[in-house]
Amino acid sequence: MDPALAAEMGEAVARTMLQYRRDASGWETCREGSGVSVSWRPSAEFPGNLYRGEGVVWGTPEEVWDCVKPAAGGLREKWDENVTSFEIIQSITDTLFVSRTCTPSAAMKLISPRDFVDLVLVRKYEDGTISSNATHVEHPSWPPKPGFVRGFNHPCGCFCEPLPGEPSKTKLITFFQTDLSGFLPRNVVDSFFPRSMAGFYANLQKMVKTFHH
Repeated sequence: MDPALAAEMGEAVARTMLQYRRDASGWETCREGSGVSVSWRPSAEFPGNLYRGEGVVWGTPEEVWDCVKPAAGGLREKWDENVTSFEIIQSITDTLFVSRTCTPSAAMKLISPRDFVDLVLVRKYEDGTISSNATHVEHPSWPPKPGFVRGFNHPCGCFCEPLPGEPSKTKLITFFQTDLSGFLPRNVVDSFFPRSMAGFYANLQKMVKTFHH
């Protein structure tokens, strides 16, 4: 992928993500519990929903980021039940790359394995927040593969934010906006995301705890 185009796209996604982060309007809570709240609103990008997860994780922003960051052979494959593998197809800079993520079948096999090819930009902000910002791209060397339905992530990612006065805790805000494609019934998709996002926070917390044993 052309580095200049990739840089431009990465910046655009980071701007969109900041906009999602700041815009409190139109969100409707669809799941709450264990200190995690998941809300949704109709996506402006495709005929589906934009989901927002919010929760506090016990662990420093660096520890939490180590667990959630998109990295080949990283911790994400170990604890995130929605990621079977993650690889970097093209490294453009230290913080900008194209990745391929594979996900297992889900919702009692109604959702078959998917793969996603995304451009990812990692950004650090002055207040100590670390964010990942991603969106789908076409990459000539990675056409759809047999055994996987190609899904499409619209602008998505997360913010690991320091909590003032609470150095050992992190506020984690996640945004998912995924077109799973493949003719899935809408109700299957709508019930899958809130449940899987709640599970994401619970599994992440268990992983972060292992740093402190």
